[in-house]
Amino acid sequence: MKSITVKQLQDRFKLEVLAGDNQMHREITRPRAHRPGLEFVGYFDFFPMNRVQVLGRKEINYLHKQTEEERNLHIGNVVKYHPPCFIVTSQQEGLKYLMIYCQQEGIPLLRTNETTTEFLGKLDAYLIQALAPEISIHGVCVNVSGIGILLRGKSGIGKSETAHTLIRRGHRLVADDIVVLKKLSSQTLLGTHNGTTKEFLALRSIGLINVVRLYGRKAFQDETRIVLDIELCPWQDQALNNELELEPKYTEYLGVRIPHIEIQLQPGRDVAGMIEAAANSWYLKQQGYSAAEEFMKRIEGDMK
Repeated sequence: MKSITVKQLQDRFKLEVLAGDNQMHREITRPRAHRPGLEFVGYFDFFPMNRVQVLGRKEINYLHKQTEEERNLHIGNVVKYHPPCFIVTSQQEGLKYLMIYCQQEGIPLLRTNETTTEFLGKLDAYLIQALAPEISIHGVCVNVSGIGILLRGKSGIGKSETAHTLIRRGHRLVADDIVVLKKLSSQTLLGTHNGTTKEFLALRSIGLINVVRLYGRKAFQDETRIVLDIELCPWQDQALNNELELEPKYTEYLGVRIPHIEIQLQPGRDVAGMIEAAANSWYLKQQGYSAAEEFMKRIEGDMK
């Protein structure tokens, strides 16, 4: 199971440590944070104890209004489950009682000056991505006109060279050779690099190039949502057809189905142009447009 430490979370959001600074190594394994509410009054049937606990103005104001005895009981109900950490939002004050409990139980207590709504949005987005299931595959990832594409094929078939042509046409490299795929949801697959290969593209006969140094920042982006899986294949006579609309095929990664296209290679064939056409065609289909349907309507109109 993937995890991050409370220290990593603190560094990412520049959080102030109020208590438990010797427990920053504690691990966070669950995406999405939780705001304890019913738990303060003793209802724990569905308490996600393994999640980061966020205390906004609503929760802190509630605790402030309790007697010391009630407050100690309510806080004790929650801290005894030892969640990874507590984060107080909006730079709220008067937290001495909370600091004492967290220090005694060895739970980090952190604080941010951001509002609860603003902070929770950022925190959940970060945790979902940081803790997402992931795999690494051999291929190239590019963003073509805002559309994330995974290029696959046997070694030496021309994936990197095709990516270079696309970059020259104004599109962006995400990853070369090793593509890291992260599952953000049942329908969302994110493609990114592994850090080591960031901005680098390996071209046979040329060697390693840094696309940002050669073509500027517009030639690279850190990540993209993968919506097309394109496989470059050797040319096979009689293997291609000219049907108006091909039967859709899919490839599955981490349980997420991605539309799959095969492009056969032949000297003189504009592979980069075909990838651009595939990307634009996918976009139009998302808007409800089908070229084949329009073509058939024209034929029917001519027959009438």
